[in-house]
Formats: sequence, structure tokens, C-alpha cells
Amino acid sequence: MTQRAIEVLRQVPWVAAEDTRHSAPLLRHYGCTARLLAAHQHNEEEAAQQVITRLAAGESVALVVDAGTPGISDPGARLVARVRAAGHCVVPLPGACAAIVALSAAGLAETHFLFYGFLPSKSAQRAQALREIAHLPYALVFYEAPHRILESVDALLTAFGPERTIVLARELTKLFESIHGCALGDAPAWLRADVNRQRGEFVLLLAGSPPIDADAEGERVLQLLLADGLSVSQASRLAHSISGVARSVLYQRALALRS
Repeated sequence: MTQRAIEVLRQVPWVAAEDTRHSAPLLRHYGCTARLLAAHQHNEEEAAQQVITRLAAGESVALVVDAGTPGISDPGARLVARVRAAGHCVVPLPGACAAIVALSAAGLAETHFLFYGFLPSKSAQRAQALREIAHLPYALVFYEAPHRILESVDALLTAFGPERTIVLARELTKLFESIHGCALGDAPAWLRADVNRQRGEFVLLLAGSPPIDADAEGERVLQLLLADGLSVSQASRLAHSISGVARSVLYQRALALRS
């Protein structure tokens, strides 16, 4: 909690909370007397209208979630959109974000990252999602719940192979915080070696895909296309589209391979 957030929570008459039972002790701890209204994923549209009504009456409303930042893999984005569309001001209050906290301690070399959030819970959909991002050169950041951590890490290993670095950040900023980096191929055994390593909320950070040798990739694709019966012209054109290697270079290489 930042001092600014505490001051705001003490000043506003209303707090929209993901779980009012969870937020009430927090507000009491900081001496906040605001009244609570529920704003979670199942009632976000209805909650947005309640918030807009309060704002139209000249009152201020703070928005909080259970453990994180509103709208970042948590409810809040739709509510914020409706409030802004109604012409009211939305003021962001900086605070803890698990993805950024984990990145700052991960030590990954990539200068860019992709925040994915939670992967699909069904295995086929999860595998498809991972195939779509496997080639990206950015650090990949996922959230995961304890009951799915083992199957998710197994899925990462299947999709990306054993060599990439993974950082498993658990219970960040809490009593049992732990941050462990290793090769992806070693991660499943490390998790299974101690059941305590599987507990808590996780941020999984994965090193990006290593750079691809375009010339080697172009030739690989070219050989596959020629083996599939395509003409020299067709194979060189498609290999150029896929690999980015100059079409003239691929055409000459295809002639050599075909002969």
C-alpha cells in the first residue's frame, strides 16, 4: 500500500471492492470509514451503474481488488470503461503489480516483455495459446493459481522445450515469498520435490525465443516445400513469405536443390 492510496481510502465515502469481506479488514486496519459496494466479475456492469450514480451525485468512489491491480487479470476494466464513457474522471493510484514486481527480480536479459496473464484452463486451448506465442523474442509473463501450476509448467515445457530459462515467483510481497530461476526442463522436478513450492499465487516468467537464423530457416522451409511437390517458383515464393529471405536467393537455391 502506498501512502497516497491510504489517504484516498480514508477520504472517499465509497469503496467498490472485488470482495467486500476481504476488503473490510484492510479498510479497518487503515482507519477507513467508507461504505462498501461489491464490484466483481459477475456483477461488473451493475456495479458500474452504481458507481456512476454515486459520481453523478458528486461523491467519489475508490476501486480495489483482493490482491493486485484493477483491470490487470482482475475485475475493473469494464467498470473503468463505463465510468469514462459517462464523462467522469478516473485517477490511477500506483501500487503493487505482481508482474512488474516479478520482472524486477527475475534478471531476464530481454528488454521487452509480453504480459499474458492467466493461460486457458483447458489443456487443448492452453497448448494452442502457447503455440501462438512460442516464437516471440520477448520475455513472457504468466499468472497461475496453485492448483494448476504443475500442469501449466508441464505445458510450457512441451511448447517451448527444456532449454529456456524460467523464473517461478511465488507469494510476492507476502510472508512466504520465493523466487526460483532454472532451466524449463528442470522446473517440473523442482516443483514436485516439495509440496510447499506448489502453494500460493504464481508469476511465471519465461525467457524469449532465441533469434532465428533467417537463411537457415529459409532453406529449411524451401526443402520442405520442394519435397511436398511444389515447383521451384512456388516454393521460393512461399519460402520468401515465411522466412523473409530474398526471393531471388531462394529461387537460385531451389534450382540447385531440384537439380
